[in-house]
Amino acid sequence: MKELILYTTVGCHLCEQALELIEPVLEPKYQIVKVDISDSDDLINRYGIRIPVVARSDNGAEIGWPFDQQQFLLFID
Repeated sequence: MKELILYTTVGCHLCEQALELIEPVLEPKYQIVKVDISDSDDLINRYGIRIPVVARSDNGAEIGWPFDQQQFLLFID
């Protein structure tokens, strides 16, 4: 199973929207791992104003909000 990382934080309504958008189109071969950026100063500096961001664990590619389902599908393909 391939892993996708969702950089998020508590109370991020855009992160909730992104998750609602991507969960229905994930094939059984993908798993979403949520990473709370508030646990790391480095992650806050990197993603603080960009979340939600989805990263591929296989190649490090990232897609940041806003994106739609079609853009997301192209990203994971």
